[in-house]
Amino acid sequence: MKDDPLKEKSMAFAVRAVKLARWLREEKKEFSLADQVLRSGTSIGANLAEAHYAASRKDFLNKCKIAQKECAETFFWIQLLRRCDFLSADQAKSLADDCDELRRILSATCKTIENNGK
Repeated sequence: MKDDPLKEKSMAFAVRAVKLARWLREEKKEFSLADQVLRSGTSIGANLAEAHYAASRKDFLNKCKIAQKECAETFFWIQLLRRCDFLSADQAKSLADDCDELRRILSATCKTIENNGK
């Protein structure tokens, strides 16, 4: 995994999502939003892991696009957690910055795959 920066970044982000969900449950007693951010935040890396074993270029691209959508969803949950005062501005910014970095890398990856397929 260390040879693939995107996989490493998505794993590190998944770990953050797990820790955030645990903290939300234990410290804030917020379960529904914790579950949402946990699912979408870990799904990014899970879809990239599936993409590694894709049956075709189209399948690979589809998994990357799903991961990209999960980034967008996770970003939404982070912003909602901030607006509901479950996260401080600094906590939300750190998480959102990491999420946006993943989204940008995924966007570039999808664009490259699409361009190479033409």
